[in-house]
Amino acid sequence: MMTKRAIFYRSEKWKKFLDNLKDQRCDASGIITCAFCGEPIVKKYDCIGHHKTELTDENVDDVMISLNPDNVELIHFKCHNKVHDRFQGGRGALKPQEVYIVYGSPCAGKRTWVAEQAGADDIVVDIDRLWNAISFSQKPDKLKPNVFQLRDLLLDQIRIRHGRWRHAFIVGGYPLTGERERLADFVNADDIIFIDTPKNVCMERATTEQMKEYIDAWWERYTPPVNTN
Repeated sequence: MMTKRAIFYRSEKWKKFLDNLKDQRCDASGIITCAFCGEPIVKKYDCIGHHKTELTDENVDDVMISLNPDNVELIHFKCHNKVHDRFQGGRGALKPQEVYIVYGSPCAGKRTWVAEQAGADDIVVDIDRLWNAISFSQKPDKLKPNVFQLRDLLLDQIRIRHGRWRHAFIVGGYPLTGERERLADFVNADDIIFIDTPKNVCMERATTEQMKEYIDAWWERYTPPVNTN
């Protein structure tokens, strides 16, 4: 069952509030400055709304905490971890485990971004890395049941919050809205993060014709999030 806090962070009222806050706090060049480190927040998906008074299931319905601009700072995702001392043990070990689904086109930079965010005690579920873990070959069909069962086992551990990890990053293409939402509901995800690299940039990064075909196929299937306002 999803926590009230997780439901709030995926709600349209929070997303709309955060979009308005970003519009208000960007400079004339459209740049938002991180309230923690003072550096520009270059990528939209790297901008986190941080509650100075931490949001909990007990106070999430108090709009003076959850939707109060004076209580929300805009900071880098990685700075958000530093603010909460999440990678240093102690206080961080007592905080709720958080789950993020990170999706986007092939060659969008999903794995690179997650590698910059994930700490030593975080779980990263990446189907390509699971293939590499069990086979030296190029994804043989006969091993698909093994790879997907490994993935499902990890997802189930994340769903029940098994273990002492701090964050879980679930990385994949997930071009369809329904696919993303079903996964988010299953693992009680705190957020769904779109690595919104344009198609032409992904194509420039592709090193083979087959990879370009994968990119074309992803964009043909892609459905943006549904706006429920």
